[in-house]
Amino acid sequence: MGILKISDQLHDEIRVSSKSMSRSINAQAEFWIRLGRLCELNPELTYNDILQQYLLPAVAPDAEASA
Repeated sequence: MGILKISDQLHDEIRVSSKSMSRSINAQAEFWIRLGRLCELNPELTYNDILQQYLLPAVAPDAEASA
């Protein structure tokens, strides 16, 4: 685990979003970092495409198996 220094403003935005998404502050920051990385690596995909192909299966691998 490493330490990442971010601005106070970004930390506040993460904190607010983490509450509305029922995630910890760290989990929300990790989600945004993963999402941003995937957006840069896959500029042809939409937000929903990235969620469905990369992020949602990682969060709930059993959901796809039971579908």
